[in-house]
Amino acid sequence: MAEGRRALGPVKITRIEAAPLFGESPKGGWSAEIRPEDSIHAIVAVHTDAGITGYGSVFTDGRLVQAGLKVLEPLYRDENALEPERVTEKLHQNTFWMGRGGTLTHTISGIDIACWDILGKATGLSVGRLLGGSYRRKVQPYCSLLMEEPDAMHRLVAQYRAQGFRAFKIGWGPFGRAKDYGLDEAIVAAARDAAGQDSKLFVDPGASDAYWPQGLKWALRTAEMLAGYDVGWFEEALKPDALDDFITLRKASPVPIAGGEVLTRRQAFIPWLTKGAFDIIQPDVTKVGGISEQRKIAWLAYDFGVKYIGHGWNTALGVAADLQLASAFPDCDLVEFIGGSPYVDGILQEPFKLDADGMLDIPDEPGLGVRIDRDKIARYTPDPAPLFA
Repeated sequence: MAEGRRALGPVKITRIEAAPLFGESPKGGWSAEIRPEDSIHAIVAVHTDAGITGYGSVFTDGRLVQAGLKVLEPLYRDENALEPERVTEKLHQNTFWMGRGGTLTHTISGIDIACWDILGKATGLSVGRLLGGSYRRKVQPYCSLLMEEPDAMHRLVAQYRAQGFRAFKIGWGPFGRAKDYGLDEAIVAAARDAAGQDSKLFVDPGASDAYWPQGLKWALRTAEMLAGYDVGWFEEALKPDALDDFITLRKASPVPIAGGEVLTRRQAFIPWLTKGAFDIIQPDVTKVGGISEQRKIAWLAYDFGVKYIGHGWNTALGVAADLQLASAFPDCDLVEFIGGSPYVDGILQEPFKLDADGMLDIPDEPGLGVRIDRDKIARYTPDPAPLFA
């Protein structure tokens, strides 16, 4: 029998660094809008004794990530980065008493993504192949845009259609918050007209925002309206803890109901799946616990007949992780792509590019298959050096 390749030895974690991103976060449409001095994303670098560095992304204030890394350090120091699922489960299991979810879970997400990146680089395989296979080599990105007044909404969608996008999600902004059904419909009508009938259109009012003013009756009425514009899903239509209302909405709505971006750790998704609250489930890999946790949630959803499409309002590293996950699941045919975010378009050596059909290639290079540009990222963080040293 031919001798196989020699097994890899441990690759020990020597230190983990986080770089908060500042200055050019895209508008969120939140009631307390993002300011230039706010940090809502961080890049994480896991350094090892083998000279391999892996990168991840975290959706939270980068200064909280830096504090979280100090808390977690005794648990990850000298651990084997080639075992991301075991290492990150260790971090979850030993921090339950500090709260399940929140800063530590978000921080663990970045660590986990980076360890999968390291495992891919050490083995020469893409993360998607390490996750079990490659169902697709391309996937359609949907351009995620903030809702505007109708004329501005039309111009914005038309701008990104001209760039090659053929799927759009419009979200937050005045929709629902102005308490004006006529305005809500005018925004959607403008977006559909600009997108064209040949494009996909999704709507996300963002009911996880502070003091969301609408309830179930608004959501039911709005779902009927959205069906008239061939909207592909209605996302975050209700306050994020309104489980019973989501169940009612899903049963009544002619439009698929999507959500789950505020949930963290796989256990939180169980009642939403068992009780039939979603047609489409949207965990965020940069919040939920990383790739290890995301894939467990995605397969659980698949077995319940619920479609998995990751939430991806984050950075280029988050997009890279979502692309690899999309390759590994049979029905994940879309990834979120923020329109005009410097943290997506402006930090990689080779930025993502749409092909002629409005699709993104899924990298088949080792790890996540993308490389951060040191000079570019220096524009958004005070000291990028720890990410590379």
